[in-house]
Order: sequence, then C-alpha cells, then structure tokens
Amino acid sequence: MAEKFEETAIIIRQEEIADDIYSMWLHTDQIAAHAKAGQFVSVYCNDGSRLLPRPISICEIDKKDGAIRLVYRVAGKGTAEFSGMHTGAQLRIVGPLGNGFPKKEKKAFLIGGGIGIPPMLQLAKELNCEKQIVLGFRDELFLMDEFKKQGKVYVATEDGSAGTEGNVLDAIRENALDAEVIYACGPTPMLRALKNYAAENN
Repeated sequence: MAEKFEETAIIIRQEEIADDIYSMWLHTDQIAAHAKAGQFVSVYCNDGSRLLPRPISICEIDKKDGAIRLVYRVAGKGTAEFSGMHTGAQLRIVGPLGNGFPKKEKKAFLIGGGIGIPPMLQLAKELNCEKQIVLGFRDELFLMDEFKKQGKVYVATEDGSAGTEGNVLDAIRENALDAEVIYACGPTPMLRALKNYAAENN
C-alpha cells in the first residue's frame, strides 16, 4: 500500500475559476513529493462541527516546489468553508489516497466529466503517448487553457453552448475519434457508458 501522510498544508493561492468552482494551490511537506496522477486527498474543515473530511482529487502536482492544486466545486458547507479561505490559511489534509492511473503508453482517450475533469490534467501532463482529451461540461467551461497546452481538446456541453451538444460519447462520435486505451473520471452514468463503449470497440 502506498504511503500516506497527515499534514498541515498552507494555502499558496486560491481563485474562483468558474461559477462555484475553485482552484486552490497548497504547499505540502510530503504529499506533493509522493502524489501521482489520479490520486486524491482528504481535506478537513477547521470548523469543529464538521468532523468528516472532504475527498478532493489532485488536479496538478508540483514536486519541485512541494505543492498540489485542488480544483473543486462548492457542494455543501465544508467546501463553502474552503472557498472562503485565503493565502496563508492552513488546512489539515491526508494523502495521497487512491491508486492513481496505471499508465500505458498507447493512443489514449483522456475523458473527464464535470468535477471529474481536474484529475485528468496531471495525467495529460505525464502521458507521453498520442492523446485526445474529451471533456464534458454542464455549461460553463474551466481549465481549458491548461488542457490545450497538453493536446487536442474536444468539448461536449449539455446545453450545446460549446463544442458538441450532449455528452463525451457524443463528442467522440461526432469527431470520429478512436483510441486504444481510455482514462476517465466523472459521474457514474458516464463511466458506465464508457465501459459499454470500450467493450463494443475492443
């Protein structure tokens, strides 16, 4: 089992990058050094009335400066508390947790849906194979500039305001995309549909 650490992380900077979606860079002593693409951290509230940590996926890892980037949606009181915090504030975090993505250097789909989009960014930076990045949004786009630096990006939006109207599979079909391996993170219905797509396409 991979090593995990509990530490007090310090907020380097935080900003709202889309409606109710925040990007937070944290300085860590150990977690950044050991984290890999696809892992997450448990973040504890400073408000003692909220005991359970919030699991948030790691968006980017800066091993050189000992920092991780978390991109999260405000979904309740815990994440609302995080969103109000500023540079220099401290958070108790545990990680890195989860297995991360096993890397196969084959032509790849990197598919993210909703708040499952952020963890695909670090993976896109680490993979050296041909990759097609397919991102599914409800409406407002985020992290697009960062993803465009890593490869060709295809977008699906539920309301049709950008890219393909529909979901990530609609974008794949509309653009006649193909790949040998799928990396994905997102809501369960999306993952279930991708599992069926993978089976149909060997």
